[in-house]
Amino acid sequence: MNHALALPVPSAVGSLEGYIQAVNRFPMLSHEEELDFAVRFRRDNDLEAARQLIVSHLRLVVSVARGYAGYGLPQADLIQEGNIGLMKAVKRYDPERGVRLVSFALHWIRAEIHEYILRNWRLVKIATTKAQRKLFFNLRSMKQGLGPLKPQEAGAIAQRLNVSAGDVLEMEARFNGHEVALDAGVNDDEGDSYAPAAYLASSADDEPSAVLEHKQLDVLKTAGLAQALANLDERSRRIIEARWLREEPPATLHELAGELGVSAERIRQIEQKALAKMQADMLSATAR
Repeated sequence: MNHALALPVPSAVGSLEGYIQAVNRFPMLSHEEELDFAVRFRRDNDLEAARQLIVSHLRLVVSVARGYAGYGLPQADLIQEGNIGLMKAVKRYDPERGVRLVSFALHWIRAEIHEYILRNWRLVKIATTKAQRKLFFNLRSMKQGLGPLKPQEAGAIAQRLNVSAGDVLEMEARFNGHEVALDAGVNDDEGDSYAPAAYLASSADDEPSAVLEHKQLDVLKTAGLAQALANLDERSRRIIEARWLREEPPATLHELAGELGVSAERIRQIEQKALAKMQADMLSATAR
């Protein structure tokens, strides 16, 4: 992975508790210290100043990563991905904008963790649109209690996240699902089998070659999107990610204009050109 800054920072690989204790020992920076380090890094490319900014915020990454413990992925990996987001934030941080680094870095930390989860979690195939990705990352926190969702609750969540109630219920089922054997065991004494093989309907699409073809097409589409995004230059990729690929409200043209130092109209032009290029790349990948 292409890290934003090649700096020596503590690693979460190994003893996780030891790592957490280590990062909590790094002192927090005052506003004046943070401003001084940020100016030194931005003006003089002072890597020691950048390291100080990073290590003083590693505890923030741990705090954010703990919020994603329910996705079944190693906590150390979540922290490492969050650290990459922190390094990207330090690289892009502009102290002259009057925003503290902690506020600016939160987006980048969460974005890297979300990307890691999307790449690795087997249930994420349901999250294909921006609204569904928002549902994916917010359903756990929006549920009241541990029991199944009631129709009224599912409807309220669906309205808030701009998805269908069916999407909410399907996502909840995927979260709560468990593995079931396709066939009954050889020692099953029941006269009638209630294993899925006994009642799952068959269709022409279940023919092995058709199943394989559909699976390969899904892989092509997913890989095509990732490759199309990777083919963009850094500025175009940042705009597309901020406008289309994050689970929180998309960035406005004016927000990105301020961040990238160009006009809002220029952001719109870059976005349209990048979308057209991605569409062409994905069509080309699917046709091959």
